[in-house]
Amino acid sequence: MQVQRQHPQRQGHRIPGRMAWHSLVLLPFLLATVSGNTVPIFNMSLVYVPEDLELGQFAFQLKAYDLDKDDILTYGIRGTDSFYFSANSSTGNVTLRNYLDRELQARLTITATVSDGVNNEVSQILPIIVEDRNDNAPVFWNVPYNAFIPENSTLHSIIYNVFANDSDTGNASRVSYSIEEVIPDSTENRQLFYILPNGSVVLNGSLDYAKNTFYQIKIRAEDGGGLLHNNWIVQQSFTYLALTIEDVPNLDPRFLNEPYSGSVPENCPLGTIVLTVTALDRDTGVNDEIFYSITNSSVPFAINATTGTITVSEPLDREQLPSEEVLLEVMAREKNLNIYGKVAETGTLVTVTVTDINDNKPQFYNCSLSSCNFSASVQDNFRGSIIEHSSTRLPVSNLSIVAHDPDKGINSSFKLSLQGPNASAFDVSPEMIVGTGEVQILVHDPSLVDYEISHVMVVQIIANDTGNPTDCCSTATVTIDLIDTNDHIPEFPQSTYNLSVMEHSPEGTIISTITAYDPDSGVWGQITYRLLPDDILKIFAVDTMTGTLLVKDGKLLDRETRSVYYATLQARDGGGQVGTTVLEITLLDINDMAPVIIGSYFISVEEGQNISTQIQAIDNDEPGNPNSELGFRILTGPFSNNFTIDADTGEMHSKEPLDREAVEDERGQMVVTVEVYDHGEPQQSTSVNVTITVGDLNDNVPMFLNQSYEFSVFEDSPGSSVGEVNATDADRTEINSRISFLLERTSGSSNFLIRSSRLGPGNYSGDLSVDPDVPLDYDTLQQKFFSLEVVAENTAADNVGDKANVSVVVHILDVNDESPTILPDSLQDVTVSENGTQQGVVHTLNASDPDTNHSLVFEGLAVACFKGDSSAGDVCRDWFVLAHNGSLLVNSSDIDYEVCDRVLLTLRAEDLYTEKGNRYSQNETLRILIADVNDNAPVFQAISETFVVVPEISPVGLQVATVKATDADSGLGGAITFSIVSVVLLEDNGVSRPFENLFTVDPMLDQGVYIGSIKVASNLDESLKGQYQVTVEARDGEAPVHSAQTVLNIFTVDNSYRVRLQFMSTVEEVQSNSESIKLALTSVTKAAVYVVAIRTMESTRDTRVEAKSVMEAYFVYSNGTALDFDQLITLLQSDPLGLVELVKLGLAVIGPGEVTNPTRETELIGIIAGLAAFLLIFILIMTLVLVLTTRSYKRKLTAMKALKVATTFNPATAQQGAGIPGTNQYNAEGANPILNHPLDPSHDLGFHEDSISVTSMNSLDENTVNAPPDDDFEVKQVKVRPTDPTDKEVLVAALNLKEPTEAVYINTTFTTTDL
Repeated sequence: MQVQRQHPQRQGHRIPGRMAWHSLVLLPFLLATVSGNTVPIFNMSLVYVPEDLELGQFAFQLKAYDLDKDDILTYGIRGTDSFYFSANSSTGNVTLRNYLDRELQARLTITATVSDGVNNEVSQILPIIVEDRNDNAPVFWNVPYNAFIPENSTLHSIIYNVFANDSDTGNASRVSYSIEEVIPDSTENRQLFYILPNGSVVLNGSLDYAKNTFYQIKIRAEDGGGLLHNNWIVQQSFTYLALTIEDVPNLDPRFLNEPYSGSVPENCPLGTIVLTVTALDRDTGVNDEIFYSITNSSVPFAINATTGTITVSEPLDREQLPSEEVLLEVMAREKNLNIYGKVAETGTLVTVTVTDINDNKPQFYNCSLSSCNFSASVQDNFRGSIIEHSSTRLPVSNLSIVAHDPDKGINSSFKLSLQGPNASAFDVSPEMIVGTGEVQILVHDPSLVDYEISHVMVVQIIANDTGNPTDCCSTATVTIDLIDTNDHIPEFPQSTYNLSVMEHSPEGTIISTITAYDPDSGVWGQITYRLLPDDILKIFAVDTMTGTLLVKDGKLLDRETRSVYYATLQARDGGGQVGTTVLEITLLDINDMAPVIIGSYFISVEEGQNISTQIQAIDNDEPGNPNSELGFRILTGPFSNNFTIDADTGEMHSKEPLDREAVEDERGQMVVTVEVYDHGEPQQSTSVNVTITVGDLNDNVPMFLNQSYEFSVFEDSPGSSVGEVNATDADRTEINSRISFLLERTSGSSNFLIRSSRLGPGNYSGDLSVDPDVPLDYDTLQQKFFSLEVVAENTAADNVGDKANVSVVVHILDVNDESPTILPDSLQDVTVSENGTQQGVVHTLNASDPDTNHSLVFEGLAVACFKGDSSAGDVCRDWFVLAHNGSLLVNSSDIDYEVCDRVLLTLRAEDLYTEKGNRYSQNETLRILIADVNDNAPVFQAISETFVVVPEISPVGLQVATVKATDADSGLGGAITFSIVSVVLLEDNGVSRPFENLFTVDPMLDQGVYIGSIKVASNLDESLKGQYQVTVEARDGEAPVHSAQTVLNIFTVDNSYRVRLQFMSTVEEVQSNSESIKLALTSVTKAAVYVVAIRTMESTRDTRVEAKSVMEAYFVYSNGTALDFDQLITLLQSDPLGLVELVKLGLAVIGPGEVTNPTRETELIGIIAGLAAFLLIFILIMTLVLVLTTRSYKRKLTAMKALKVATTFNPATAQQGAGIPGTNQYNAEGANPILNHPLDPSHDLGFHEDSISVTSMNSLDENTVNAPPDDDFEVKQVKVRPTDPTDKEVLVAALNLKEPTEAVYINTTFTTTDL
């Protein structure tokens, strides 16, 4: 903020003797007061006029008052600055004649005049303060703005500083900046820059010289707004910042005119130029030197490092190269390293085609055309075959001949021809090949291709390259094997064959092998066999290749059904020729009849007895033959060892008495298998089951399957199954093996029940369960198990068997029925730094569950965000993630302490294994404290006041200004320290002078706002005029340190504005009354009073007044302007009451701060002139007093007489008439001033003219006028009252006709009555 003001010209010298005249400063006022017709007095000392007034508009009103109400006042203005105004002489209204401009002249001075037509014209110097209006837009300094910045400038770096000054004051002078437009215009460019409040343009992205080499930023400067023509106006201005981007070596070079390709003939001389590549530095502003190289090895080319010319470096043979196109990897490298310290390089591919010359002859290869490898060995011998007498143009088979000339185009064409002893029998195809082709040998004359003449034929293929006379031809020899045709029929040695085979021979049994003969070779001599007719193929088969006769289905070979079979055996060669022979097959007998059992065998016997029986069987084979001779044996089985049998007779006996319990079958049956067999080959047999049923006796006691049992059961599960005990009874009948279970009475047995159930014969289970009426609580049991005794007894009706006991231990298992609990230690506050500086797991929650088997997971329920004591909404909802394992993870890099400093996470734990009851813990709250990171710069608060310093009374340490700043960070990051960056004095003549160590700044903290108190650090020069521009910097206290700056304007008041006030009082009295004196001076001047010193007056010769003390002071306004001596005198003269008050406080003389002592001669002349003037004025005063006194008493006498006459008149008939304002004259001659009625001189009121015992009722006797509307004047309520009670009724009747007495101004110092 800047405020300009104009300083009045300093009074360098005073006229000699002037202090003597100033000692009479009160005299005109006193004389005017006591005169009969008082001079008018201006009731104003200072005027404020807005600078945006239009021509002809009202500016202010000249106000003067005259104690003589009948005087008509005439106003006027003069002086240099009256050029701007016009004054209405009758009303005193001043209007604007020429436009004002506070920035050109902030203070005007005119001389206001007023005349009452009686006295001399009164003038007063009237200061006019031109009030600022927002009529100036900010003005950019030092334009145009141009800057050169490297393209690798860092993000958020300041690239330029602009400054705009607004010559208005206050809020209208505060300039803010914004970027209006960025050219070239694009979304990216609009975000590329931003501007700070101090005018610093900051880079917000990355620059790229290749994209843009120039930016033009349109910057708007806008003031804080202010009134203009009674409207709130915001002024703005624009300028452009031209940014030229300087290129830096950050880009790799680039090849021009890609892709590159060239050609060169093979066998060309070394050094032959192929082509030239060219690369340029993409950093066009740098344009570094480029060097070239070929990076792939083993290529027959080289490149010039500086020119990029590629030449042949090794002999070229196109056919030896992997391809006629050689791909070169060319690298271009800049001479200097880039800004990252690395080599700047790029690569390209160059294709060089090696063209062909005819330097190769054709060659033959043994391969197929699609898969030939011409780098393999060349072949000159081939072998194929063909059937004799094949048709014309039929190719020789089994040949894979490819002819190839590695040359290209016309150079690779060649002719083919045949030579050799058998060349006339064949042709070669094709006769002409270009490059590569498949070669065939075709039959030309089938009659010459005869297997009976020759089994093998030979030809030679000649390949002739006619374009290469020096090395033209290649030869390949082809050997052709002839294949014979089928001209013989297969023949068998016999026409009939007699064969035999055992009946029921297994499949595949070879009966015989019969072969035929065919003299043909190869496939024609290969014979296949077939058996006819087809229906015999169900029984027999023949090997088609060997002629072996086989049994196909032996089950069909039954001699008893058919003993002889006849078949035809056919032989066929590869050509379809057939020969046959007849087969006779006889079946041989075998032992294929099994013995037959007579009857069935079922035997019943009581337990403990023996048995005996005989097995009977027959065999249908021939008697006396081993095939019909029978034998007996017991087959191995469960009971085979309990019995014996006679092998010849078949009689079977038990070895010992039978035991029912040894028989597992519930029916008590023992099954023994007896086999009856013959003695033939192969042996035949038949088996029969002998079933023995054994009756049961109750001769066994129950038996538990285990020596003890151990079970477990869950708590609180009434009626649930505990386990099962098993017992058996070896008796085999149900009634003898029946088992019942019961619990022996032991400790805890009442908690359980046991129920018997049959599982099978002699096998019973006891189902142990918890009593439905007895709940088991795991947590209340001292022992977590019960020891029980289970009894098993046989309950047969005819015989109660013995009992069996077993021990059973039942363990009680815990049921997951308790809720989990989150451990308090894991709910301690968690601190996380803002801005995502912490990642991953930042805290781990723990929970416990009293259940023995549990699986706990965590669940987040709600997130609450707070900033201080206030809610921050949902801003922190996605900052954190609670994993199921209790890990708290940071989920965002947008954590911001300034938005939210406390996060409350409501969570709970869940037991996934909960079987009953509540599976969740109580809801808990985890408080996450966001740790502040220093990421905010201090921000200065707007300055709305003007700072003024008076150097003469500004000791070291005096506070002259304040700044306020805040920082959104906390702790050291939000702790602000202030420092003075620079101090520049802008003098009134426009010269700037820098200073050092002139001011200091002390910080303090008040309710979160840091206040920097700007104090004087060294003595200020009293003679300097202008304003100090103090640049204050605020810095926070934590790395990375942030700072901000603001500029204060401190106006200085030099010693030319020091005023000396001389008092008749002593120094002690002035000091005790100093506050009252300052208050009176402030009331008159409306300015702040700064007292420099109060001291004893050294000499009073210059004033001729016995002054005892002197007060030196400055009078300063809030806008930085000050009053000089002359202006103070003018203001005091315009405020008589204030002056009177100051006189009461002892004020005698007002003088400038610097006084030039007059000479003795000058003092003497001043004294004589003063005395003469005083004598003249005294004579005039005395004459005037005498005249006024006489007139006053005459008016009193006339008034009293009129009052007496008034009692004889009715008030209703009184003549009404208006009085003349400000006078004692009325519109009727001789009218009474109270009743406004003509007077009758014959009515005497009885008062003597010379009587002074009665107070005059003349309306002027009290010298009263209507009180002016100025709060600075003394105001009283005055009532006119009679002195004599006898006149009371007359006066009341008269006064009832008057208006109520108004508040009036009373001059308590002088009245006409006193005179």
